Amino acid sequence: MTLSRTVRSTVLTAALLSASALAFPASAQAAPLPPACQQALLTTLDKFPVADFTVPDKVQSAMLNEVGNLSEADQQAFTEKGCAAWNNWATKNGQAVATDLDTRYRNAAGPACNKFTTSAIGTIKKYAPNIPAETRELEKVAKKVWQNAMQKLAVEATNADCRKAYNGVKAGW
Repeated sequence: MTLSRTVRSTVLTAALLSASALAFPASAQAAPLPPACQQALLTTLDKFPVADFTVPDKVQSAMLNEVGNLSEADQQAFTEKGCAAWNNWATKNGQAVATDLDTRYRNAAGPACNKFTTSAIGTIKKYAPNIPAETRELEKVAKKVWQNAMQKLAVEATNADCRKAYNGVKAGW
């Protein structure tokens, strides 16, 4: 599955990034995914119809690299129960999450990296506490992907504003 430039979710997952981060690992797994996880992979992005929020290409690449490095233990988080709970939550809350992401993105200053980090982490922090308990193992994986990707981006960024943006959110939510 090709990732769209505009991530239509939460976060990874607990809000957009969350959603994206949760959906990304599924494509990296060698073992068959439970049906609800297959559904999450195929439909999560559609449940978060953002208009303005955009994930920079470097962020997508960093996250995909992290997903490709998930351990078998991390991949075990993708259970039928967890993914079904995510699917239900995303269906009920996707529009509100997308609206929040878009508003934060439009209101954030600076380059795209700062607009992304400011809006993603703000929305994730707002919605993560409301994610069903059954998704907590998925959220742990999403946090790991997020933290590792932001750390690498902070180190590799050539733009001082982007280094600061990635450093500011690397601890996650």
